[in-house]
Amino acid sequence: MSQNYSQYLKHPVFKVASEIVTEMNLEAYVIGGYVRDLLLERTSKDIDIVVIGNGLDLAKAIAAKLRVKKVTTFESFGTAHFVYKDIDVEFVGARKESYRNDSRKPIVEDGSLSDDQNRRDFTINAMALSLHKDNFGELTDPFNGVEDLQNKIIRTPLEPSQTYSDDPLRMMRAIRFATQLEFTIEKSSREALRINAERLSIISQERIIDELNKIILSKKPSRGFKLLYSSQILHQFFPEMINLYGIETRNGKSHKDNFFHTLEVLDNISPNTENLWLRWAAILHDIAKPPTKRFDKKVGWTFHGHEDLGAKMIPKIFKRMKLPMDTKMKYVQKLVRLHLRPIALVKGFVTDSAIRRLLFEAGDDIDDLMTLCNADITSKNDFKVKKYKKNFELVEERLRLVEEQDQIRNFQPPVTGQLIMETFGLNPSYEVGEIKAQIKEAILEGEIKNEEEMAIEFMMKVAKKMGLEVVDKSNS
Repeated sequence: MSQNYSQYLKHPVFKVASEIVTEMNLEAYVIGGYVRDLLLERTSKDIDIVVIGNGLDLAKAIAAKLRVKKVTTFESFGTAHFVYKDIDVEFVGARKESYRNDSRKPIVEDGSLSDDQNRRDFTINAMALSLHKDNFGELTDPFNGVEDLQNKIIRTPLEPSQTYSDDPLRMMRAIRFATQLEFTIEKSSREALRINAERLSIISQERIIDELNKIILSKKPSRGFKLLYSSQILHQFFPEMINLYGIETRNGKSHKDNFFHTLEVLDNISPNTENLWLRWAAILHDIAKPPTKRFDKKVGWTFHGHEDLGAKMIPKIFKRMKLPMDTKMKYVQKLVRLHLRPIALVKGFVTDSAIRRLLFEAGDDIDDLMTLCNADITSKNDFKVKKYKKNFELVEERLRLVEEQDQIRNFQPPVTGQLIMETFGLNPSYEVGEIKAQIKEAILEGEIKNEEEMAIEFMMKVAKKMGLEVVDKSNS
């Protein structure tokens, strides 16, 4: 006896769809992710309806009944789409697909429900619920997707190598679903990932990054990265991260495996932020450790300057990966460049001057920087971690106090270049820049407060030492 889930199909779209499907004597089904999420009791914002025949007429009829004014149709693909309240509803005619080796774009023909289910990526995405009133909510599950959901398994409907070779993006999707749902990829599917990893070259970088970002935004992203690494898929598009992998030992001294350290930092930061770009900063914070790695007989392994080189590497990585080359990239760059600064304060004696400089350079991103640095405190030695975390709390408290007292975050020195030029009769010049720089330094060092009266008094002293005189404006 078929399972029936009609009691779960409560959304108005299903009620209207069922009436019209029955009136028009059509065969139509809710299929894919909505059914999967419904059985997992997850919310879903996308409804996919597959129609045996033409989906465009059904889409228009349902939209009209729901009083949806805009329906987007793609005649050549036989698909239609509209948004009802907060739900994306997509219609497609059932189809069967065949593929060429050099493209993930299939040759499409009209097909049956069975053909349509065969072309789906995973068994858990191939389940369909009928919309016809005669068998409304009845489940068609030819590949035991319900069982795979219960067993938390990612499996392909057909032979996995064929499924992945046809559309290699499915490999990224397999790992994304395994990460998001905390499922296991079935053994033959996992082996097929490795066999077909190089096929990813026919997929656009934008599509790869879209899936990767979903992995990064999952609850425990390290799970996805470990699968990407073991399947050789990460090797196809992120060589800099692959280079972090491994431990080298000399004279009995070893450095940590920076690949797994990076994943630990990423997992540490994830419960504290949904900000994708802060998570990217966690991924890239040590990206320049391989090229800066040196061995010193006295101190062991060093990675001097990896924060500066890492910041310089980021534009090239973002450009190649088709990540945004705008303020988001600059934000990640800044956090990578500054990520050692708070740690250095934790390790040593904290001066107000060092705190002011950190506040000044980090500006509005200081809280995100501190979140990153807190996540970066990793060690197998629990005592060491507790000690650092305690010191870190002291640094955060000092940051708060100094910020309240001096208002340094994003500060602009109270004396402008224009005022300096007018006071001493100067044009834009080295002298103007030097006076401004010395005022800024004096404020950061705590020699003077960040206020106009003290800054002007200090400006006069600096100008005097430089041999500059105040212009007598009464003669002008």
